[in-house]
Amino acid sequence: MTKHCINELSMGMEIDRQPEESIVSSFNEDCVVLGDVKDMRLEAEAVVNDVLFAVSEMHVSQSLNRASDVAYINVETREGNQYCLELTEAGLRVVGYAFNQVNEDLSTQYYETVYSLLDTLSPGYREAFGNALLQRLERLKQNGQ
Repeated sequence: MTKHCINELSMGMEIDRQPEESIVSSFNEDCVVLGDVKDMRLEAEAVVNDVLFAVSEMHVSQSLNRASDVAYINVETREGNQYCLELTEAGLRVVGYAFNQVNEDLSTQYYETVYSLLDTLSPGYREAFGNALLQRLERLKQNGQ
């Protein structure tokens, strides 16, 4: 049985919930394998924890489909736009333009990482990510001298 987990890098690095502490994080310890199927709800929690610092609100939906092979994440960008995201083995995609809303007729692009999806949706996310990266690099520079 193989264990597959989201462990993608954005701009060569991952930022965890508190970017001042760690610029690189891993979801591997948060993954659970059920046979050959990942529990996407746990994957979704890891996704939320990894980028929560750069959005206004983000949480795993408790009211949508509770299957282990799909999870839904509600996100509000710093610009105030709300989205419902679907997380499957294929990646992440927008499935609705309000919390807990799934529009079956919506045909949107899959993204391999939450970073690339948010980078597309939210200039505020991009700015927060860049600022966190700069702060971390500055601390590393100060500690190295």
